[in-house]
Amino acid sequence: MQIIPVSDSKTKKEFLNVARLLYKDDPNWICPLDHDVEQIFDAKKNTFFNHGKCTRWILKNTEGHTIGRVAAFINDKKAYQYEQPTGGMGFFECIDDQEAAFLLFDTAKTWLQEHGMKAMDGPINFGENDSFWGLLVEGFTPPSYGMNYHHPYYHGFFKNYGFETSYEQITNHLNVRKPFPERFTKIANWVANKPGYTFEHFSKKNSEKYVKDLMEIYNDGWQDFEKFVPIKKETLQESFKKMETIMDEKLIWFAYINGEPASFVVIIPDANQLIKSFNGKLGLIQKLMFLYKRWVGVNRMRAIVMGTKQAFQKHGLESALFIKLKEYVLPLDQYDELELSWVGDFNDKMLSLHEATGATFGKRHLTLRKIF
Repeated sequence: MQIIPVSDSKTKKEFLNVARLLYKDDPNWICPLDHDVEQIFDAKKNTFFNHGKCTRWILKNTEGHTIGRVAAFINDKKAYQYEQPTGGMGFFECIDDQEAAFLLFDTAKTWLQEHGMKAMDGPINFGENDSFWGLLVEGFTPPSYGMNYHHPYYHGFFKNYGFETSYEQITNHLNVRKPFPERFTKIANWVANKPGYTFEHFSKKNSEKYVKDLMEIYNDGWQDFEKFVPIKKETLQESFKKMETIMDEKLIWFAYINGEPASFVVIIPDANQLIKSFNGKLGLIQKLMFLYKRWVGVNRMRAIVMGTKQAFQKHGLESALFIKLKEYVLPLDQYDELELSWVGDFNDKMLSLHEATGATFGKRHLTLRKIF
């Protein structure tokens, strides 16, 4: 077997194609757009290169066929927050061959060690954790946009190599047409009508304001979580720009208390239902198909992220946001499911909210760590 660095157009193509080959007989897999994957490794498009580095490889067998791939990266803002300097590995794909898998893991490990790392997390992304993050171990159903999908046998590779679970990522599913539990609805309506409590959906015309409000809420609400790194305005602007083609402004909601930004939820239509037949390509024909399917509509949404300032976390604002969302969604008679993805098993408050809405279990991903 031979490890080959991705360094030119040929190896980039092979890096992308290996996933298509490995999942070609799996009806649940939806190929991520090549464009989305390549942006991760483009220093001109991925702002994480401003404070980090990454590289990637493909693996070929003795016959010259590509049988696997892996990437390794270091985010300098997070790497040194742990007991051991910790890098990342991701975009792992491999045939059902442990020797091949271990060679890919070793390659990532060696590169990270050469750059001073003493552990690696995986499979993760060289970017925000809202996409390409975690190893799927339960719930092998069609993934929503940005969510990792894997072969079940991958988990054995990680365990046998010595990776240990750092945390679980839980995704729950909410039946949009099913009424919320009575207690949830009662509390949410009471909160929504309290004096000084106002609710607004996102507006592209005022995107600067809402990006600022989201950053303020997020950085306040998440600051006490372990290894938290504040999100930057530029990162949020980039994220919203990426969402623009699929975004529905009235699926992104903000709550204010006496004018102060207090809570938010970001939900998008599931683009995977639009791109499923594209096989990762986005040429002219696919773009026309995308526009048509976008016009026809999809029946699933994905909640990417929620947040509430610490001072308002027991005010029931999240419940009220779900009520506002449902007031818009139900009359459309379009959406059947809302995927609430993903929530770390350490986030008891958000998991309790999922339970209160009546959501049911959907998927489980793992973020794992290998200490060298």
